[in-house]
Amino acid sequence: MKKSLFVAAIAAISLVACNKADKVETAAVDSVDATADSAIAAIDSTKTATVDSVKATADSAKAEVKADEKAAKEEIKK
Repeated sequence: MKKSLFVAAIAAISLVACNKADKVETAAVDSVDATADSAIAAIDSTKTATVDSVKATADSAKAEVKADEKAAKEEIKK
C-alpha cells in the first residue's frame, strides 16, 4: 500500500512537471508570435509614414513649381 502510494505520488509530480514545461513552451511561442506581430506592425507603420512623407514632399514640390511658373509668367507679362 505504501509503495503504490509512493509510486502514485511520483507519477503525479512527474505529470505536473511535464504540464508546467508545456505551458512554458506555449508561453514562449506566444511571446515570439506577439513580438513578430509587433515588428510587422512597426514595419507597416514606418512604410505608411514614409509613403505619406514622400507624398507630402511631392505635393510641396509641385506647389513650388506652380508658384515659380506663375511668377515667371508674370515676369514675362511685364
